[in-house]
Amino acid sequence: MTHFTSPKCHALVTSPVGLLSLKASEHGLTHLQVEDLAQRSLTVNVHAQVALPQSDIEPDRAILLEAQRHIDETVIQLAEYFAKSRQQFDVTLAPKGTVFQQEVWQALSQLPFGMRCSYSDIANTIGRPKAVRAVGAANGANPIAIIVPCHRVIGKGGKLTGYAYGLEMKQWLLDLEGIEQIR
Repeated sequence: MTHFTSPKCHALVTSPVGLLSLKASEHGLTHLQVEDLAQRSLTVNVHAQVALPQSDIEPDRAILLEAQRHIDETVIQLAEYFAKSRQQFDVTLAPKGTVFQQEVWQALSQLPFGMRCSYSDIANTIGRPKAVRAVGAANGANPIAIIVPCHRVIGKGGKLTGYAYGLEMKQWLLDLEGIEQIR
């Protein structure tokens, strides 16, 4: 994960889990959020792409192009993921968060496709075994869904736990990846 700056580009993309909002700066993808769980499609299509104005001064064209490049690469990789032809994302990420949140998100990013873990597993991975609740909070604050796979974190007993976009979407993503858990 790289340095955070404000997003410069935005795209809305349909996906099997709903309408996805992607935002990027010249440094990488800053946000991937589900906007509308009711809109579902079997394909990933770009609906709209717009530059996000930051002030009265327009961002440099090169900065906009670089931000757009991050969005374009994300759209391609998401389509591959939903088609089950991609198991690992390699887009550049630039989420805004505290040092602790960044540590948690980095640990989540290292969790392989098809694997699950618990909050305590992540706490142990980052060397803070007593920070289980804080790991849960950082997991819930993840601004880059799917790519930073917070959906792979389940309860210690193997049961589904909370997910910002609902347990139905979490279950769908786990099923896509072939992850089994106690139901």
